[in-house]
Amino acid sequence: MPTYSANDADVEKKWVMIDATDLVVGRLASLVAMRLRGKHKPTFTPHVDCGDNVIVVNAAKVVLTGRKREQKIYYHHTGYIGGIKERTAKSILEGRFPERIVEKAVERMLPRGPLARRQLGNLRVYPGPDHPHEAQKPEALDIGVMNRKNRRA
Repeated sequence: MPTYSANDADVEKKWVMIDATDLVVGRLASLVAMRLRGKHKPTFTPHVDCGDNVIVVNAAKVVLTGRKREQKIYYHHTGYIGGIKERTAKSILEGRFPERIVEKAVERMLPRGPLARRQLGNLRVYPGPDHPHEAQKPEALDIGVMNRKNRRA
């Protein structure tokens, strides 16, 4: 029996919606990254975008364990000499774009390269409960009930 290798014509993409209220960021990001790559499917092929489209709502209500909210630092560089900037997770979550915490966590769990950038395009993250993808009829996926450690109050 030959090894199965999927191609773009064989891939069936579903739409999945995840409510991130009180979910731990790292656990949420690892499950979302697995869904984006398609590793939850028996037809997974490493060089093909066979993952699902994932919608994450209420990303501003995610939880960081321990003291990461105050101590975790996100760095970025402006491109100029000495232009390294830093922000804490608390300042990002209370700022204008709190969904970036989830986006960066998922992005850093995907492998680098053109395929991962295309798979990351299948991720939509919204800070509140509203999203414009009702026409796709996404099915709800409750990550909080998969493991008791996934949800913190």
